[in-house]
Amino acid sequence: MTSLVGYNSPQQWSAILGAPLPVGQHLSLPWIVVIGASLLAALVDLRCRRIPNWLTGPLFVAGLVWSGYWGGLGGLGESAGTAGLLALPYIVLFLVAGGGAGDAKLMGAVGAWLGFRPGCQVLVAVCLSGMVMGLAWAACKRRSRGVFNNILLIGLGLVWSVLARRKFSEDQSVLPNTKNMLTMPYGLAIFLGVCIVALREYLLKVQP
Repeated sequence: MTSLVGYNSPQQWSAILGAPLPVGQHLSLPWIVVIGASLLAALVDLRCRRIPNWLTGPLFVAGLVWSGYWGGLGGLGESAGTAGLLALPYIVLFLVAGGGAGDAKLMGAVGAWLGFRPGCQVLVAVCLSGMVMGLAWAACKRRSRGVFNNILLIGLGLVWSVLARRKFSEDQSVLPNTKNMLTMPYGLAIFLGVCIVALREYLLKVQP
């Protein structure tokens, strides 16, 4: 069992906290924080169809503080940059397709805790989980055709805006009405994506 006593420098503390934990979790503290927070967000989203600011705000700030304390300015910069990277696709979805702003905030907070490499892995896993869940959700609601049509319209609108060098706000009239779009608790997809990458990290660390 590894003892935390006698480690005085940030580098030594960082090495211990990033190594397998004494309780045998084989996951670093940031992973445990992110798993717990995303689970809570998924449960609240399932119940209330929103991810609250009282969860995402403190989680984001704590991630920045943690990264800055152990990694200095470099760690703080990586944390902030990863937060922006993970939040950006969901900010676009919020502006274009009426997605939840809480999804973007939660993804940003996850990025602030995990950093670039695992953050990018989580982004891919969450996107794939969201796609699978979205198709399944639409099939259950018997609205698959409408969902595919909306995706096609949004994609064509984005391509047209880029090619024509027009402001996307000028093309809003050709997009589907966001009030009629099918919504789902995306916090569950975020939790699932986090768990997939965390499981991969766990399996890599427990291998002899």
